[in-house]
Amino acid sequence: MKHRYYLSLALPLTFATITVPLLGAVDTAVVGQLPNPSYIGGVAVGTIIFNTMYWLFGFLRVSTSGFAAQAHGAKDELQSTMAFIRPLCLAILIGLFFILVQKPLLQVSLHFLGVDGQVKDICTEYYQIRIWGAPFALMNYVVLGWLLGMAQIKETVIIQLLMNILNIFLAVLLVLFFHLNAAGVAFATLLAEIFAFCLGVFILVKNHKAHFHFSWKELLVHLSDREPLKKMFTVNRDLFIRTICLLAVFNIFTAKGASFGELILAANAILIQIHYIMAYFYDGLANASSILTGKAVGERNKGLYKETVKISFQWSFLFSAAIALLFLIGRNTIIPIFTVVDEVIIIVHQYEWWLVLFPLCACVGLVLYGVFTGATEAGLVRNSMIGSVLIFLAVFFPATQFWGNHGLWFSFITFSLFRSVLLALYVPKLAVKLDFLKEDDISSKRTEKKVL
Repeated sequence: MKHRYYLSLALPLTFATITVPLLGAVDTAVVGQLPNPSYIGGVAVGTIIFNTMYWLFGFLRVSTSGFAAQAHGAKDELQSTMAFIRPLCLAILIGLFFILVQKPLLQVSLHFLGVDGQVKDICTEYYQIRIWGAPFALMNYVVLGWLLGMAQIKETVIIQLLMNILNIFLAVLLVLFFHLNAAGVAFATLLAEIFAFCLGVFILVKNHKAHFHFSWKELLVHLSDREPLKKMFTVNRDLFIRTICLLAVFNIFTAKGASFGELILAANAILIQIHYIMAYFYDGLANASSILTGKAVGERNKGLYKETVKISFQWSFLFSAAIALLFLIGRNTIIPIFTVVDEVIIIVHQYEWWLVLFPLCACVGLVLYGVFTGATEAGLVRNSMIGSVLIFLAVFFPATQFWGNHGLWFSFITFSLFRSVLLALYVPKLAVKLDFLKEDDISSKRTEKKVL
């Protein structure tokens, strides 16, 4: 497998996913043009609620991609179809559940976040509109995950880009020209989510008709097949636990940062936002690794699997060196984009060196994650995450007590490092779980051109 092919998968996906933080920045900038600053807070809190909801169920995209890639590699049209239908049904049920419990969910969220006054009213207005998009947002995860698994990179990128561009256009139009304020931002996102799902279904029907020629009786029979259902729920459960661990770390980090005062909290918020942007750059690599690993498992192709793991390591380090260097060179330009408050900028510069370390420490974990999910062995990912959280907590308490906010960042970087270390240590165990690696796989002797 040539590096060019790996990058032909990774770079378009990186370009598409990096529009996600851009979208959040545009939404903030749009409501920031309104005279009342409460709109920024209301939309920000509403966004946090939905980001948390959807982040928890991000496994719908990740696991769908792994199962679809394996079925595609095995050239099994039936299992490819079921890799889409099963999680789609789950996404619909979860989305409808969110709509049914929307009122108590909002009340609990607002209480937990400590929101009141005008910000609460604006957030409620925003939430009550966007909640109707929950089924579409979750079904979009399934559509995008399935297309990724089927190596339909162009279609995946088109859906993501058009959804985000439409969202940005509608937000500007509805807020600044039709003066719908926070409701305008919410309607923009809702309409973009519906559009993305409709576009995704159109692409699926147009390009993959053969996968969806079945009767309802056949569908019900295969949906009730216990073994594939058990495997899907096991993988999704493990990825769900992983996400909860991540949320726990970020919540502890934010809460502790808040205890150091408003200026430290603001500085940490800026650094964490930059960290998110850095992390998004690895999504393309992880997705490429997931697609190729799933294909290798489906084909039982030992050579392709080994080459994918090798290239994943190589490009994770190369990307990390580039990201760390770019931040190091451009930090004096990047940081003022996020704030004009001199006191905050000074504090950010005191802790900026931790962000230079982040890509170097986190890279392997962020990219190898794609290898494990492509193999649909999420239990190892779960275990590595739980271990990393325990190490984070062991470091967190003494480090923050004796070293303050530097100790907080040291704890977070240690957590990021062990995500990489523990997952890398699990690679040999993954090889043991993949039985075909023990065999003399005929398919591994194919020429590279035929494989790819």
